[in-house]
Amino acid sequence: MKSKYGAAAIAAFALATPAEAHVKWFAPYIVKASPQPVSSTLANPWFWTGIALVMLFLILTRFVEKSRFGATVMTAMDRATDPLWNRLDDFIRCVIAAFFVAIFAVGGIYLTPDLKTPAEWVSWVQLLIAVGIFSKRTMPLSAVGIIGLWLLALRDYELFHLFDYLALGVGVAAYLVLAVSSNEQWRSHRFEVLRWAVAIALMWSSLEKFAYPDWFYPLVQERPFLTFGIPRDAFIPMAGVSEFTLGFGLLATPLLRRLSALGLLIIFISAVYPFGRIDMIGHALIMMIIIAIAVDHTRDLHFMTAIRQNIVLLPASLAGFLAVFAISYWGLHGAMYGNTGAASNAPLSTHSQDPENPHPTAEDKPVP
Repeated sequence: MKSKYGAAAIAAFALATPAEAHVKWFAPYIVKASPQPVSSTLANPWFWTGIALVMLFLILTRFVEKSRFGATVMTAMDRATDPLWNRLDDFIRCVIAAFFVAIFAVGGIYLTPDLKTPAEWVSWVQLLIAVGIFSKRTMPLSAVGIIGLWLLALRDYELFHLFDYLALGVGVAAYLVLAVSSNEQWRSHRFEVLRWAVAIALMWSSLEKFAYPDWFYPLVQERPFLTFGIPRDAFIPMAGVSEFTLGFGLLATPLLRRLSALGLLIIFISAVYPFGRIDMIGHALIMMIIIAIAVDHTRDLHFMTAIRQNIVLLPASLAGFLAVFAISYWGLHGAMYGNTGAASNAPLSTHSQDPENPHPTAEDKPVP
């Protein structure tokens, strides 16, 4: 039995489909509810199983990357992706525009499926953002529009909820500004900004699987095939580890980040079939940036180069990122909602806006 679960765990780590299906789009949630303590995750053997598998992947990949074979692999990947790399800015701009046209057509949302709004004019702003992307003169205006939509969503949704989309929104807006910059040194960082944005977004959202594993129970109940036969409470932390560490991999050395991007791309594409068009539209920007990372020929590391290249420091680096994100996630939640969180009998919020209470009221706010 243990060998069966062990083999299934490895398969789940490699193909953790629901790890990339944003739970707030498909299942009930309560943002202000108290998260499970970090100690629960640290005491979970499946969390450490996932970490062990990850470290094996990271270390083996770095050994390959440092060998002669690593240079051969990178050269082959460069040659295969040359056509897209040579037109990468055009590709990114087209996909950003297509994303905003898609959410314009869907209507009734700000930037993502769970941020619903009854304001019809918001959709027209999204169409203007898409149009502005096709001219270098108006790309900065589209960037301002993206940040503006995120700020507008604060009228209807909790700040902690919107943290899920902050890094990605800022990253895409920054790309649009840097891509038309006359300063070549600044412009050279435009793809790196996107990579950091997606990495931070993935690592942040992965913590939901440790803080609120019960949010994922309805998904597992409705689609039991997603767990590959692994018990629910074993699969969810493994999926969280997969999402966090692949996001971490996007910030690593060139081969590691490209392989991490390919792994994430397979996962995202796999999630489209069980979760449908909402998943595809909602994750379109992330998938686009992941493709850009996979075809990126850049070899340079602009800061913390020695740490990122050192195989011995890989476990410490991963532990450091986990600590920083966990402290930020649990700390900010505690600062905003207190230690008690939402009452156990509070009504569930779903990905559909509550028409009777679209705005947080004074009673909803934590008492200082």
